Amino acid sequence: MLGGVPAVDLIDETFLVASPEAVAAAVHDPARTATWWPDLELTVFQDRGVDGLRWTATGGMVGTAEVWCEAVGDGVLLHVYLRCDPTRPGTATEPRPLSRRAADKARRARALQVKQWSWRLKGELEAGRAPGEPRPGAALEDVVPAPAAEVATGPTGAPGHAG
Repeated sequence: MLGGVPAVDLIDETFLVASPEAVAAAVHDPARTATWWPDLELTVFQDRGVDGLRWTATGGMVGTAEVWCEAVGDGVLLHVYLRCDPTRPGTATEPRPLSRRAADKARRARALQVKQWSWRLKGELEAGRAPGEPRPGAALEDVVPAPAAEVATGPTGAPGHAG
């Protein structure tokens, strides 16, 4: 940790034109997540169903990881959070202090790792869909946002209590 902050404090977001159920199924597949972070032992501490998972991480790093699947339009905004410290050699749970330069290098490496697997998942789940086309099977209301609700106005025409 550097000043109380994990050496790797990473947030990444990727939009996938896929159903929330398809994305959640991928996130809940332990064989798949093992390929995302092969040096980490992930233990689920919160299963949020279609909204994703939260894990404790041990192994090459110690801390927490989360994948939150936020339904947006005809797809999912995949939020990835990784808050970990590298571990000392020979231990899976004891954090190893890092210099700022080493922490920056670890953060960049993890950011690249996350972007690589999230784009692979995007490619897999969007296969066969032409760019700019809605997700097959998406309801119209998933693709086109509903008009904003009209604001009730008071007797003076100002927003507020109507009548």
